[in-house]
Amino acid sequence: MKERFRQNVAALLVDAQGRLLICERKDFANSWQVPQGGIDRGESPGEALQRELDEELGLEPHHYKILRRQGGYRYRFPPGSKALRNFAGQEQTYFLCKMLAPDSEIRLDKHKPEFVRWKWIEPEAYDFAWLPPFKHPVYRAVFRDFFGLGEDETAASGGSPAATPVS
Repeated sequence: MKERFRQNVAALLVDAQGRLLICERKDFANSWQVPQGGIDRGESPGEALQRELDEELGLEPHHYKILRRQGGYRYRFPPGSKALRNFAGQEQTYFLCKMLAPDSEIRLDKHKPEFVRWKWIEPEAYDFAWLPPFKHPVYRAVFRDFFGLGEDETAASGGSPAATPVS
C-alpha cells in the first residue's frame, strides 16, 4: 500500500528589510513557525496559500506578493502520532512572499486564532528548537533553498525539491 502524504502549503513572508514573519502557536507555547496549512480538496496550492494567510493572519492577496514557490518538501509524522491518522506525513509547497502592507494589517483574531503572537526575525536567527525534531530536516532544507542558510542537507530532506519562480 502506497503511503499518503497530506498536501500542505507554507508562507515565508518577508518584509522590506528581508526579515521573516514567524508566529507562536496557540496550542504549544514557545513553538514558533511560519503560517501553513493543508490544501483542501479541489483547491490549488495558490488558493490554499491565500486562504491560509487570510485565516491565520487576516491578510488579503493585495497585502503581499508571491515571489517564488518551491514544493516537494516532506516530513513524516512520528510513530504513534495521532496528528492525521490517514497520512504518513505532510508534503509541503513553500511560497516566498513579500509583505506589501503595514504591520497593522496582520490580525491574528480575524478568524479562530491559531497563533498568540507574531514577530519579524532575521532568517538566520530562526531557532530550530522551536519546532518538534521531526520537522527539522524540512525547515533546514527550506532555509537553505530560500535564504541560502545552513549546510546542504539534501540527503536528509529526500532530495532537492523543484523550484517554480513566480513572476
